[in-house]
Amino acid sequence: MKRIVIDTNILVSAALSPKGKPAQIMILISLNELQLFYCSKIIDEYKKVLAYEKLKIPFQAQKNAIEGINKLGISIEPKASIIPFPDEADRIFYDVARASGAILITGNIKHFPVESFIMTPSDFMALLEIEKNALEIDE
Repeated sequence: MKRIVIDTNILVSAALSPKGKPAQIMILISLNELQLFYCSKIIDEYKKVLAYEKLKIPFQAQKNAIEGINKLGISIEPKASIIPFPDEADRIFYDVARASGAILITGNIKHFPVESFIMTPSDFMALLEIEKNALEIDE
């Protein structure tokens, strides 16, 4: 099972656009086809951003998202990295991904170092499709 960490923008995009790739990723998490990793700082960031009034995400949807992540995900507390980040708030996502051996999925790839484990939702879904097709060929 693929291990993933989702940046806050993926969670928000999934809530605002239920047919997009971020929403597809959230569905795969809910079906236990992907293993989500997070930490307490990430949960705090999710809660803060989901509650932004301008996003108009209903409180129950916010609550359900956080409860689902807590229920289905694995919480770890990583050691902080020392590489520079343009926005220090992004570091925790990177650190959890590194510590858990997960793929970090973000819509803001330019906010992170160039690493093979950091992907956009489109790149991640393309990777899953390639792997699925490779399995079908092997069968």
